[in-house]
Amino acid sequence: MSAPVRVTLKLASSLDARIALASGASRWITGASSRGAVHRLRAAHDAVLTGVGTILADDPLMTARPDGIPAARQPLRCVLDTRLRTPAGCALLTHGPAVLFHGADAPASARQALEAAGGRCVERRAGESGVEISHVLEWLEAESSRTVMIEAGGRVAASVIRAGVVDCIEWFRAPVILGGDGMPAVAALGLETLGAAPMFRRTQERACGADSWETWERV
Repeated sequence: MSAPVRVTLKLASSLDARIALASGASRWITGASSRGAVHRLRAAHDAVLTGVGTILADDPLMTARPDGIPAARQPLRCVLDTRLRTPAGCALLTHGPAVLFHGADAPASARQALEAAGGRCVERRAGESGVEISHVLEWLEAESSRTVMIEAGGRVAASVIRAGVVDCIEWFRAPVILGGDGMPAVAALGLETLGAAPMFRRTQERACGADSWETWERV
């Protein structure tokens, strides 16, 4: 069942749905036009959510900067970080408030360091695959976030698709092929039948510089 919060999953990949080389190198697969469009999408959402893996790999700001200029209205920036591995000195925490969702077993020392750096640490229920997205969305809804865009790696993308909370996918594809040894945009879903595969309907496709940009709505 869809959460009351509308969830958009943003993917930026090669033609064969890879987001990085086997080495982890990923900047930049898609072009400047696609990156600009992503900034406009961020500005249109109440919150943006990523995983701690993206923070550790890329140290992103996660702010909305259409045309290189910070948007007047910034989304609430959030991280799924079960064990609070986000560095207190990361770029995310140098540009305004950010929320870190963690599990009950996160170290108290890490929580203290992150809160001293300006982060807001929020405990949510966590399972084997990390903080449960449904409980994160419940908290965001209570905080008046009605639209959330998820920008993360393949594991987080797979987890939110498995949870059935993704309403829309905004997929940017670059005209390159990275091959099977590249990192997938969506990790394993554990499907046993084709009938169990989540279904989406393409509602729009347009050029975005040299890339293609597709919008998909859940069926």
